[in-house]
Amino acid sequence: MSGETKRSVLGVIGGSGLYEIEGLTEVEEVRVETPYGPPSDAVVRGRLGETTLLFLPRHGKGHRLAPHEISFRANICAMKKLGATHLVSISAVGSMKEAIAPGDFVVADQLIDLTKRRVSTFFEDGVVGHVVFADPVCAAMSGALSAAAEHAGARVHRGGTYVCIEGPQFSTRAESLLYRSWGVSVVGMTALPEAKLAREAELPYALLALATDYDCWHESEEDVSVEAVLAVMKKNVVTARRAVVELARTLPDPHLSPASKALAGAIMTARERIAPAALARLDWLVGKYVH
Repeated sequence: MSGETKRSVLGVIGGSGLYEIEGLTEVEEVRVETPYGPPSDAVVRGRLGETTLLFLPRHGKGHRLAPHEISFRANICAMKKLGATHLVSISAVGSMKEAIAPGDFVVADQLIDLTKRRVSTFFEDGVVGHVVFADPVCAAMSGALSAAAEHAGARVHRGGTYVCIEGPQFSTRAESLLYRSWGVSVVGMTALPEAKLAREAELPYALLALATDYDCWHESEEDVSVEAVLAVMKKNVVTARRAVVELARTLPDPHLSPASKALAGAIMTARERIAPAALARLDWLVGKYVH
């Protein structure tokens, strides 16, 4: 395990307060160019023991980008180009179950995509690829993340379904009740297409959802407000930072994750049919399979 840890690069995409981690050394900001434009902001790179940490504020510093404005492709590409071997997504969500109280953590293992206008694949312009996505997160990563969050003091729900809506508005009451009828655990706005792109980029991916409210389905609670969300989120972030530190010590072998070979056999287009410009643009992703 120690040999694997020395080679580990943990990518974290989440809120801007998360990179203020105790024990993070050799901190620098890295600007990354991608074929999809710039990522949400500069990537903060540092060291946590033997593990390199890459942190990217999903909404940009100062929370400048709404969910539909995030360049998810640029974000995932930037992580891959900087050598990420593992990827963790951390985001605020609404709870859809009584048992998941505001302040609880959910390590979701299933996703429902209700987004409407987001590009959700790297494959285009004459290059076709179909990755398996039945199990959208890495089980080993999710297990390690759950244990790390518990070690950090969080009340953790292992497993659950995250329904991703377009936003930026919160749900109507009718929508919230509909999602509850589906048996989902949490509702949020950012897990997709992030998780789909992470799979295409062959990154073992885990999702840490921080419950901040009961959405608007809970009749005995006040309707969700930005002020209430921020108050709970502030407390959650402190615990999430500790969870990242613990996870950096216990990362599983990425080569054992199904995600690490997601593109093997997934590229349908014949090599000779791929235009040189398209191949150059996708070289960071498919180079090892088409050269």
